[in-house]
Amino acid sequence: MKDYNKIIRENSTIESTRLILRPFSIKDVEDVFLYASDEIVTKYLTWPPHTDISQTKKIVKEFFMDKPGVFAIELKSERKCIGCIELRIYTEHDKASFGYVLNRKYWNKGYMTEALKRIIDFAFSKLGLNRIEATHYVGNEGSGRVMQKCGMIYEGTGLQEVKIKGVFHDVVHYAILRQDWETQMQEKIHN
Repeated sequence: MKDYNKIIRENSTIESTRLILRPFSIKDVEDVFLYASDEIVTKYLTWPPHTDISQTKKIVKEFFMDKPGVFAIELKSERKCIGCIELRIYTEHDKASFGYVLNRKYWNKGYMTEALKRIIDFAFSKLGLNRIEATHYVGNEGSGRVMQKCGMIYEGTGLQEVKIKGVFHDVVHYAILRQDWETQMQEKIHN
């Protein structure tokens, strides 16, 4: 069986044109608090907005640092952590899902699409996965547009599929298969 965590640790930093996806450090706490305390940013997340930076410090230390697949999204031009993207691997199925969050100041600039494209490329090229899937809640269509721009295909909507913060949400499902990603890569080369 493949040691996915080992491969992720060996490739702990992934670069794109404007971003560095890298492990979190304790120096990121203030940057993380900026988006983790924003009610608009956390509206569609499973956790409530942080009200105290000590919460953020605890989360960064216990859940972000040294956890394979959890990447800080650093904006090269500002040398600042502007978000997080996590790749969650399901080894028995050779697939992964992901979640992401981005500081609202950096929305609608293509940063999350850029980060997700690199994560998808990494998951197929280095990890050799067969499928990558993700969801977003109805109302958070911006997240769905990111998935579409990365070549993911809409697979359906689960009505009142989850209950978050006491509210039932319809969940929109997207996925991309390895064969579709390979086709997209071939098309890029030939265009």
